[in-house]
Amino acid sequence: MTTGIGFPDVGDWFRRVDGSTFEIVAVDEGDRTIELQHFDGTLEEIELTAWLELTAEAIDPPEDWSGSMDVDEADLPAGEEPRREFGDPLDFVDDYEGS
Repeated sequence: MTTGIGFPDVGDWFRRVDGSTFEIVAVDEGDRTIELQHFDGTLEEIELTAWLELTAEAIDPPEDWSGSMDVDEADLPAGEEPRREFGDPLDFVDDYEGS
């Protein structure tokens, strides 16, 4: 684990010392805040100064992305697997655009 992990980019994933994971969903340079979305969907906003002191490590996006999306199998199109690997969370949205 590292402290002072640098300035994050939207879409980056991290793991805290307690094992919880989160994704960066917004960075407001004007307000100097960073918005995190935990795997369970909970949103958290922290100040840049708190971010720079955070003890966490960068990780790859989880293979099971459904936790934060609150997607049930019944919500998926026919034939779609409930879990799938992805590189960019917006790819999921793009796949169904125009459906």
